[in-house]
Amino acid sequence: MEGLAIRAPRPSIFCSLPGLGGDPQRRPPSDGFLKFPASSHAADNTKLVVNSGSFHPISAVNVSTQASLTADFPALSETNVKEERMIGENKADNIVWHESSICRCDRQQLLQQKGCVIWITGLSGSGKSTVACALSKALFERGKLTYTLDGDNVRHGLNRDLTFKAEDRTENIRRIGEVAKLFADVGVICIASLISPYRRDRDECRSLLPEGDFVEVFMDVPLSVCESRDPKGLYKLARAGKIKGFTGIDDPYEAPLDCEVVLKHTGDDVSSSPRQMAENIISYLQTKGYLEG
Repeated sequence: MEGLAIRAPRPSIFCSLPGLGGDPQRRPPSDGFLKFPASSHAADNTKLVVNSGSFHPISAVNVSTQASLTADFPALSETNVKEERMIGENKADNIVWHESSICRCDRQQLLQQKGCVIWITGLSGSGKSTVACALSKALFERGKLTYTLDGDNVRHGLNRDLTFKAEDRTENIRRIGEVAKLFADVGVICIASLISPYRRDRDECRSLLPEGDFVEVFMDVPLSVCESRDPKGLYKLARAGKIKGFTGIDDPYEAPLDCEVVLKHTGDDVSSSPRQMAENIISYLQTKGYLEG
């Protein structure tokens, strides 16, 4: 157990845990989170008191145990956490867009390229990240500026609070779509590489950008091939029932209906090589004028 975090509306708190000061005048953090170090002795964790109208002794729980956490602290239930996440939507009425003195066309002229989002989608093991790396390298060799948003990498930071449930996957895609939009506005060729299994979520990201600036690339690789590769061992775990909601096994993947580029697995080492697939995408970008200022 690394520690305990409690959120309550403007709580006041005092405690008798060693090393925490026990100062009843101490004001809580502005974000409403109260954090306590874990103790290896259970007896040290039983004297915590929170004042939210009345005093009730509570015991620290193992925060990795969802059932215990929700039962002991209803305010920390998944529903309430998601409601807290949605509070930001209500603040949109009080903000105003501030225009920049430098427009997108100025940045594109400076970079000698046009910003866009290349959205590579497909099953786990289809080669999305490998093609994204090959594409980034090939464009770099041509003097073009890119940035790759890899699905796993983004979950290490920006989206580390999200699970793989359907609603969190939607939020994962929404956030990445917004970040990709910013890169495109800068004039960078943004390569987003992630499963993004739901068609509606991908279409929402497309709607964020001007027409033509969202280039959907479908890694058309059969499930059997992806499963035979299984570079992370995830299919094996999913088949064994150790991973629930795994795309392609017990959660659907909705293939694009009208994407810009299809990279089909042919079994041929040349046409199916990451470099050749990257060149196919580059050919599309050249045709559409994205590699010119």
